[in-house]
Amino acid sequence: MSAGDLSGAAAGGPGVPGARERRIRTGGVELCVAELGDADRPTVVLVHGYPDSKEVWSEVAGRLAAEHGLHVVLYDVRGHGRSTAPRPLRGGFTLEKLTDDFLAVVDAVSPDRPVHVVGHDWGSVQAWEFVTVPRTEGRIASFTSMSGPSLDHLGHWIKRRATRPTPRGLAQLLGQGARSWYIYALHTPALPELAWRGPLGRAWPRLLAHSKGVPSTDYPTSSLPEDAAHGAWLYRDNVRARLARPRPDAYAHCPVQLITATEDVFLSERLNDDLAEWVPRLTRRAVAAKHWMPRTRPDQLSSWIAGFALALEDGSGREDGTSVVGPATATGPYAERFGGRLVLVTGAASGIGRATAFAFAAAGARVVAVDRDAEGAARTAELARLTGAPEAWAEPVDVSDEEAMEKLAAKVADEYGVVDVLVNNAGIGMSGPFLETSSDDWRQVLGVNVWGVIHGCRLFGRQMADRGQGGHIVNIASAAAYQPSKSLPAYGTSKAAVLMLSQSLRAELAGRGIGVSAICPGFVNTNITSTSRFTGVDAAEERRRQHRATRLYGLRNYPPEKVADAILRAVVRNSAVVPVTPEARGALLLSRFAPKALRGMARVEPPL
Repeated sequence: MSAGDLSGAAAGGPGVPGARERRIRTGGVELCVAELGDADRPTVVLVHGYPDSKEVWSEVAGRLAAEHGLHVVLYDVRGHGRSTAPRPLRGGFTLEKLTDDFLAVVDAVSPDRPVHVVGHDWGSVQAWEFVTVPRTEGRIASFTSMSGPSLDHLGHWIKRRATRPTPRGLAQLLGQGARSWYIYALHTPALPELAWRGPLGRAWPRLLAHSKGVPSTDYPTSSLPEDAAHGAWLYRDNVRARLARPRPDAYAHCPVQLITATEDVFLSERLNDDLAEWVPRLTRRAVAAKHWMPRTRPDQLSSWIAGFALALEDGSGREDGTSVVGPATATGPYAERFGGRLVLVTGAASGIGRATAFAFAAAGARVVAVDRDAEGAARTAELARLTGAPEAWAEPVDVSDEEAMEKLAAKVADEYGVVDVLVNNAGIGMSGPFLETSSDDWRQVLGVNVWGVIHGCRLFGRQMADRGQGGHIVNIASAAAYQPSKSLPAYGTSKAAVLMLSQSLRAELAGRGIGVSAICPGFVNTNITSTSRFTGVDAAEERRRQHRATRLYGLRNYPPEKVADAILRAVVRNSAVVPVTPEARGALLLSRFAPKALRGMARVEPPL
């Protein structure tokens, strides 16, 4: 081959179980290349970042090959892992030479078919070069970018804000400048090499595990100190030159999927504000993860990578190059955040539960609609698919039944995956004086409103924690949780328990990356009023009060869709307690600053 020669293949590259390994010589270096899966299938090339080696991709690669049937290629960038370093180092890591390496790999592993490129960190930086230079046109079918901008795009982003300064633009410049402190350090002569070959190289695995939550079973490899020392030249050979003179023609010639880690401390999300002008065919997604998401969120990334690539391969992509699966079809305001995520909503047959299922569906989430009303749950799932959910299922379950909930949790994990967002919404209303509320009444309201939440948190929360990749639990409480009322002793008690459980659980699960939010609506126009129990009265009077309450809530006419919007915002912002309606917000303020007044209001007879 003109770009490089091949030498003997060997099985089992380190950290990439089952991989076939070969070596490719090009441009004075020898690249170590590992392959998984059937070479006749579409090829995905994974390019690692700094100070990584190809093993950073091992879990993503395994899933892409085993679960999605793709041909997966990983290679150690020159000077990293088991690839050799150029001599001399200075000038040996330019984007032009990295592009030569990429083409040599592609010509070897997929000579007759374009490949789908995926890059993380510096792998993404160099892949932006691959997809914007003319000589690679026709060799790349798509590009998925993570945590690494184009240096050309970044140069224009900086110049635009520096030459036409505004308060917001200057704040963005200063913010990214502070995040980029390590880049300045890497330009320092000799010191980075000394640090990586000394204490920093020894401490790096512990730093990743403790501060970034990165599992370290097969990563980083023992070559890390040398990899990091060599990789400093990636910055020295490219950053200042490209930022000073960015290319004016850095337009992507293939569809691009941008995956943003919302908790990345190194890169501001604002860096991508101008990206659409450079990428005509752009799909945006976001995941609640830190910088090393190939190690912390391999399940989500492999699903998005495969979905994007296969939709383009089978012709189901849109004309703009975006995939018809996941968030590309979503219209909701949080499609980047929830596209492709698995969301389970209890009490989903009507009211707040159904509106919440639809809101997540509109954001491209996969939805599991749970309710003891099997027909209503099935209808919600059907409409969720029409709203934008790539997949939606209905599961008829009584949340107060512990055994049934255990079976549900096992089935969901086995058939749909680990839930990313759990919404414990199922609840029943109950009104009446304490002395007229029987033990059976208490057991009923606590069984659904409290035990149903406990079962959901315990079972699905355990799955999230065991997965170790974060998640979010939403528990629907009520303004009645902190607003006492003589007519709602059982209901208010149940919702107060949900509120306290949520705050306690939030403290416990914070260290595992799992957020917990308590949502506290006030008077919302749902059918809960028509099914609420009224204790201490006969059946005729109970029906009259149900009808009266339904009419009053209808006059208030606060729609459940607004509660659903608040739920999605709470997950995005990781909010602790969210009072939704004006009366709920007012009661929360009174409970904190004028509790005596709130206790006085509790004595008022309700208008029933």
